[in-house]
Amino acid sequence: IANSESQAEIMEMRALASSLNATIVSLQSANLSNANLAGADLSNANLAGADLRYAIFELADLRYAILAGAEMINVDLTGANLSNATLFGATLGNADLIGADLSNADLYWANVNYADLSNATLTGALLINTSLRYANLAGADLSNANLTGAEYGTLSEANLTGANLA
Repeated sequence: IANSESQAEIMEMRALASSLNATIVSLQSANLSNANLAGADLSNANLAGADLRYAIFELADLRYAILAGAEMINVDLTGANLSNATLFGATLGNADLIGADLSNADLYWANVNYADLSNATLTGALLINTSLRYANLAGADLSNANLTGAEYGTLSEANLTGANLA
């Protein structure tokens, strides 16, 4: 019985996550490590300083979300929409951002080392002083992105195969 109760709680939590509209929710400094928020609507959410390590945000809506200083190591953001999000100083080491939309996102001073940004959209993104050591940017669109400080040193170790740097 205890097992079925815990499974019911998990199902209820997933249902809540899939319908969550964070326009009224502040999760600042919250511990959401290992959380499964795939497909959740977290647009405009304040997740500044949150612990999001190993969390799953696959296909989540994080438009205009505030993720400044968030710990996002090994996070799964495959296909997530992070357009216009603030990721100033966030740690995205080894993150999975395949096909993610980071257009006009602020990644100023972010750590994106070893992250997979293949086929991601980074048009107009602020990547000023962003550390991209060994990041995979194959097929990524970096048109009109500001790479000041990132293009010297750390960007040279990134995989830019097929990237659009126009």
